Amino acid sequence: MQLGDARTGKWPINLLGFARALRRSGVPMDSAKIALSVQAALAVGLDNKLDLQAALSCVLINRLEDRAVFQELFEAYFKDPKVANQLLAQMLPSTEGQALANKRKPRVNEALNPKKTQGAPKTAKKDQEFELDAAMTASDLVRLRQSDFGALGAEEFKLVQRLALQIPMVLPSCSTRRQHASPTGRGLNWPSAFRQSLQTEGELLVLPRRGKKREPLPLMIIVDISGSMERYARLLLAFLHQATAQYSKREVMVFGTELTRLTPIFAREDPDDMLQGVNETVKDFAAGTLLGRSLNALKDRHPRSLVARRSVVLLITDGLDTGEGHELEASLQWVKRHCKTLCWLNPLLRFEGYQPLAKGASLLDRYAHAKIAIHNLTHLEQLAKALARVVSSKRE
Repeated sequence: MQLGDARTGKWPINLLGFARALRRSGVPMDSAKIALSVQAALAVGLDNKLDLQAALSCVLINRLEDRAVFQELFEAYFKDPKVANQLLAQMLPSTEGQALANKRKPRVNEALNPKKTQGAPKTAKKDQEFELDAAMTASDLVRLRQSDFGALGAEEFKLVQRLALQIPMVLPSCSTRRQHASPTGRGLNWPSAFRQSLQTEGELLVLPRRGKKREPLPLMIIVDISGSMERYARLLLAFLHQATAQYSKREVMVFGTELTRLTPIFAREDPDDMLQGVNETVKDFAAGTLLGRSLNALKDRHPRSLVARRSVVLLITDGLDTGEGHELEASLQWVKRHCKTLCWLNPLLRFEGYQPLAKGASLLDRYAHAKIAIHNLTHLEQLAKALARVVSSKRE
């Protein structure tokens, strides 16, 4: 579709094809938005490309993470007439679309080149979603388990997110001062012994024991939601919401240019409801990265969220900080002094030759007790074991 073609009577059909491409890329879309887009195009006119882009963005996009996809799809749709013809052809069941070999974002490629199913009956959307066992082969599952989260298309991302919600995670535990009945305990449980002796005329036939109660270590999750981490952040928030739901001592923070506490929102049971609350609460999604300032805000506003040097801190970031180095170093020193273990979960560790040369990454490399890759499902499954090894090695 070109601007010249937009002046013809076919431009509403072209706009419908563009809206359907956005929906294939994972952007929420309905008939009301499409109707508003037609009204917006009529209001601003079709002569100025920038005005049309701004108007369509206002009515079709309501999530920060979708803006980059919208911009790239808009540029492709208006720049190359072949792309428009392809999108229109995909609306007709008898026409085959031509695949474009490009280096666009995975969500954009999926929107421009959707996978067609042969002989599939038309069923309701709820019946079509996430048919993992019937629609996917073992090789597909293996590929998804090893695929980088940032390289997934919109539909693959949904499948991987559902698989991630099924991964359990058992946190390392520690002994507490409280004691309870335990057959392997070292001390005698005298109250229980005296109660049992009442049934045997004062004879102590069995000596019950008691030992220290163990409970999971307090957990603090700090997630980078900047532009470079946006796709990883959303999937990891969903995963950690489900995997740590049984732990009461759990603090959740996210940061971009500022720190936001999400612990009350994480108390919601439904993952979609939780993510909706995150979208409504967080104001700096896909913005810059100011880790030092955010950790200073943690120290000033939530200093008691780190429990008596027993907390396990999961700091999820790629380390591409744009703040002051001395501020980040001072805040990392404070976090390390007040926690038991500081684990840096970095998706960039997927690269063999990765070196923490960036300013923020070098400081994290120096102060973190452990560095763990966290870029695909396989590494999510190994996260609990990696944490247990780190905590046990520190104990030794």
